[in-house]
Amino acid sequence: MYIHRSKRGIFFAAAVLTIMLALSGCGKNTDGGTIVEGKVNVITSFYPIYEFAKAIGGEEANVINLLPTGVEPHDWTPRSQDILNASKAQLFLYNGAGLEGWVPNFMKGLGGDNKVQTVEVSQGIDLIEADGDDGHGHGEEAEANSGHEGETADLHVDPHTWVSPKSAIVMAENIKNSYIDVDPEHQAAYEARYQELRGQLQALDAKFTEQLSALTNKEIVVSHQAFGYLCRDYGLTQHAIMGLSPEAEPRAQDLVALSKMVKEEGIRYIFFEELVSDKLAKTLASEAGVETLVLNPVEGLTKSQAQAGDNYFTLMEKNLQNLIQALQ
Repeated sequence: MYIHRSKRGIFFAAAVLTIMLALSGCGKNTDGGTIVEGKVNVITSFYPIYEFAKAIGGEEANVINLLPTGVEPHDWTPRSQDILNASKAQLFLYNGAGLEGWVPNFMKGLGGDNKVQTVEVSQGIDLIEADGDDGHGHGEEAEANSGHEGETADLHVDPHTWVSPKSAIVMAENIKNSYIDVDPEHQAAYEARYQELRGQLQALDAKFTEQLSALTNKEIVVSHQAFGYLCRDYGLTQHAIMGLSPEAEPRAQDLVALSKMVKEEGIRYIFFEELVSDKLAKTLASEAGVETLVLNPVEGLTKSQAQAGDNYFTLMEKNLQNLIQALQ
């Protein structure tokens, strides 16, 4: 019996390694956007910041998102046109906490005569130190890219702040304050729109708190380690197939151990996400004899989600429903 299990583990590990070799990143260009005279031009690094900046900026702002629809943000890098647009903008909003490793070079490319105000919107959030490397040195870049005190090069900071509505409220306030800094004439409008967005985020926070606290099961298995803030704020524990980046390669022996844990703990679903390959999640689910569900880190929209009118709130509502289904 022992030999049979060992062989099974070897076959599973071999299947995992085959999938890891087949996975590859993508290198699409940005969706575009042009500078508009007479408005506050805002460049955002990826989707959640773009959505919040649009909501708060209203008609006073022209918001250009660097990351294209359907592209996962961890390994994307900007083009020369993106740098040119940013050099003409009033605001450049990025997450920080080590997510955008390209930011230092991007800022150097803007030139010394630009007037763009750069804002790290994760400022003020109590950052999580992750256990493992993300595969691309994002944790090590956190100190250079972040103004957060206490970060050192040997710490791996979890950058996925926005996945928790509690953290998203802090980010929204930072965005609102940045608008007021560069355009104080329209402060009242920015404050009003921020309060509306804050109310939506607080309602979402209350819903997550109420519905997840009622569940007995608290452990989830996810494709990549993107849900640390969500788990911390709502009493869950994540077990990740991959690291902080979905491109960080898992070790086959870790996946074998994870499969064993899923069986022993009676976990019924493995979560995957749409912007990265689901092959490893489905392989693990097949090995453990369980099903799969989507848990979206809201790093961006797929083309079908964009066409359907999805946004941060609709995706987070779907996340809540899927968490309830998995943990009941």
